[in-house]
Amino acid sequence: MAIEDLTIADRIQKQLDALTRAERQLAYAILENYPASGLGPLSALAKDAEVSGPTVLRMVQKLGFGSYPEFQAELREELRAKAKNPIAKHDTWAEGAPSAHILNRFTDAVIDNIRHSLAQIDPEAFDAACALIADTSRAVQIVGGRISHTLAEYLYLHMQVIRPGVTHIQSTSNTWPHYLLDAEAGDVFVIFDMRRYENNTLKLAELAKERGAKIILFTDQWRSPIHTMSDVCFSSRIVVPSAWDSAATPLLLVESMISAVQAQLWDSTRSRMESLEEMFDSTKLFRKFT
Repeated sequence: MAIEDLTIADRIQKQLDALTRAERQLAYAILENYPASGLGPLSALAKDAEVSGPTVLRMVQKLGFGSYPEFQAELREELRAKAKNPIAKHDTWAEGAPSAHILNRFTDAVIDNIRHSLAQIDPEAFDAACALIADTSRAVQIVGGRISHTLAEYLYLHMQVIRPGVTHIQSTSNTWPHYLLDAEAGDVFVIFDMRRYENNTLKLAELAKERGAKIILFTDQWRSPIHTMSDVCFSSRIVVPSAWDSAATPLLLVESMISAVQAQLWDSTRSRMESLEEMFDSTKLFRKFT
């Protein structure tokens, strides 16, 4: 993957193991309030991270930038990208749109998104998230935003069959206290928050964290503010030639998670599925051709 295709956060994550102790301290300081943390003067960033100015310059060069101003310019571009509304997203693609058919252009963008996203996901982190959800001693709460609630509902409908104790939190914030009322330390909150990040979802995450919940976050390449309090964070690339962002990559992760959790709990899941099928038969919900 070309380095110019990576966000600065991606570049930092890829190089963490190769950084010195001071550089790693600086990296965590940048990620803590990313991307705003790097928009101030070099001296301010060095002071916040408790490192020297030369450490900041070395880090910037390791990330592929010739100077601190060049590093900041890229951060500002990322910040503008995070805040884009649908009209701005469409205009960005329309300016440089190739003449190929939209089916090919869209498919190429989705495949590229999937390739880049998977390269950034730690399989151990994915397994840890699946293990949390498969732990039936933990209640699981799933919530999404204005558009991402469709992904949340998709995950919920499957997990509800796979295991007990799963709840879909409705997107309206006035109902959240009811869901949080019985939340206990160790419960799992699966949260979907893509750009433009929603204040209500952030508040829910804060309240859940205060109660000792584990947070699994599905977000985009720029990362929701919730990532700072998440136990596992999955960042997906979502940009396609459209006024709307793509759900293809996060959906791939969701379906992979469904498969993994189902495999871990198959004996009990099979029993639940059999009971569910009996209820479907008794209600004649589906047509039978035999």
